[in-house]
Amino acid sequence: MDIKGSFDEKFASARDLFEQNFAEHGDVGASFAVTVEGEFVVDIWGGHRDAAGTEPWEEDTIVNVYSTTKTMAALSALVLADRGEIDFYAPASKYWPEFAQNGKEKIEVRHFMSHTAGLSGLDKQMSGDALYDWDNVVRALAEQAPWWEPGTASGYHAMTQGHLIGEVVRRVTGKSIGQFFADEIAGPLDADFHIGTAEAHWPRIGELIPPDEQPGGNTLDSDSVAAKTFRSPAPDAADSKTAGWRLAEIPAANGHGNARSVVRAQTPVANDGAAFGVELLSKEGVNRVFDEQIYGQDLVLGVPMRFGMGYGLNGKEIPMGPNEHIAYWGGWGGSTIVVDADARLCVSYVMNRMLPSVLGDPRGYNLLQEIYKRL
Repeated sequence: MDIKGSFDEKFASARDLFEQNFAEHGDVGASFAVTVEGEFVVDIWGGHRDAAGTEPWEEDTIVNVYSTTKTMAALSALVLADRGEIDFYAPASKYWPEFAQNGKEKIEVRHFMSHTAGLSGLDKQMSGDALYDWDNVVRALAEQAPWWEPGTASGYHAMTQGHLIGEVVRRVTGKSIGQFFADEIAGPLDADFHIGTAEAHWPRIGELIPPDEQPGGNTLDSDSVAAKTFRSPAPDAADSKTAGWRLAEIPAANGHGNARSVVRAQTPVANDGAAFGVELLSKEGVNRVFDEQIYGQDLVLGVPMRFGMGYGLNGKEIPMGPNEHIAYWGGWGGSTIVVDADARLCVSYVMNRMLPSVLGDPRGYNLLQEIYKRL
């Protein structure tokens, strides 16, 4: 396997483990990147960007990272909160008046950030062009009644969280969340990450290789919150190849990037808000990430989850690392982002061969633990 890129010799074992993923876990194409103290110590890639193995994964290859995108939507809201333009503890209807329907008057923006709004899916069946129409989706969310009492439990908002956060961003700034992210985060940080991916980038998009089963499997009770969540909008990896999906802004699921661009965007969170010459957040703005909102059994994922503002937080059930201030999330299929504000560490793994889990898998997790061993 020809692994390209660069790495600090201190982390050579992580490079070797990255190569092992191809032999032991069936990776086809992947990238892995790490910053420590705001400096890249690993930036590697290898394999192929197509299932047939005919096109090499290049330095600028990007892929759909699914829910790793959620941390980019969250970061957009965190920037606005830091500027005093969004109050996470204010009712969402302060910014989005139409949202105050069907018992949602008291839902606060923080409930969007922590998957506790009770809107983890849609009563209305939504797919294809209907899903790609922003106004259509946010109208449906505004009209819908919550599936449980907001704030009392988390239920992973698999496809809806991005629209909920994104509509607040749009009402506050007048820009779509994809445009705001591009202008205020990706552009200044030189992060090659896109929420809504222009056609000019398509020739370098890697082909996602779907997992054996859809999220939630086929055994979920039809009346459960989990079943309803994955029923509408229903994720389908085949959609990632379509023009409609790529062009749409689905900030919970259709961001395109690679490990390097994910790390470039998120490294400020690990470094008191600043990285690569850009002061993205204040230290207080970073601290909002770790404002615990809920810790308990998630109604969709079926495991105990600890959520802060827009990220999962380190917990004993899912221990990401040894430090207190670790925030993370991952995408369906296996992509990951982990930010450790104590170690000033940012780690991402992005690939094109998807495994079934929505909570990450051994490929990225083992690489993360190897980095911790070497720190």
